[in-house]
Amino acid sequence: MARRTANPGGHCVSSITEAIKAVDPGAQVRIDLATQRVDIEPTEADAAELGDAIKQAGYTPVAIDSPAGPAVKAAAPGRKGCCCG
Repeated sequence: MARRTANPGGHCVSSITEAIKAVDPGAQVRIDLATQRVDIEPTEADAAELGDAIKQAGYTPVAIDSPAGPAVKAAAPGRKGCCCG
């Protein structure tokens, strides 16, 4: 079972991370709450699988290009009471 922290934004971070790890257990996930950016270095899953996993967690992934490689901006515009805005 994944350990959840009590810090602000912890719910969103853990929800997205768990969703990604469910389809790609070896993926490296970095989440920046301030910019609502999720950087993923996959080991098995492709972009479509990762995007679907984020959608299933209740977030709206938006693929973005960056100098460091592909990334996803995940937002939850319709979600109320979410700790990360």
